[in-house]
Amino acid sequence: MGAPSQLRSFRGPLLAGLVVVALAVTPALAADVSTPFAGKAVNGGTVSHEKQGKTHVLKVSDDFQVPGSPDPHWQVIDSKGTVHLLDRLKLKDDKINRSITLPAHIKEIAKGQMWCAWAEVVLGEASFEKPLAMK
Repeated sequence: MGAPSQLRSFRGPLLAGLVVVALAVTPALAADVSTPFAGKAVNGGTVSHEKQGKTHVLKVSDDFQVPGSPDPHWQVIDSKGTVHLLDRLKLKDDKINRSITLPAHIKEIAKGQMWCAWAEVVLGEASFEKPLAMK
């Protein structure tokens, strides 16, 4: 068997492998990423949005610094200015809620915020280039 025939025998599995890699990378490339957080206590890091099946998930970037405030929460704002207070950022035993699944009643988001529920103040805000529809 010559070199060309050996190459042909690898073509099918090689093509299948490339398709699998492309499908695995595509969702990561499809994520919408915000501007960096800016505010009183959170400066830097971004929030990204991904659709996972029928759910919409927000995640903070690895360089996001958790604020030292007593009760930070996730919060989103739609293009009409409606504020949706979501779950706590800090959980029991010093665990951090670095991602959150958006409730079905939220139809779009324009900004992500970190909100201190104790002091009732915005700790930092990150905007998306355009409002993201939750379809």
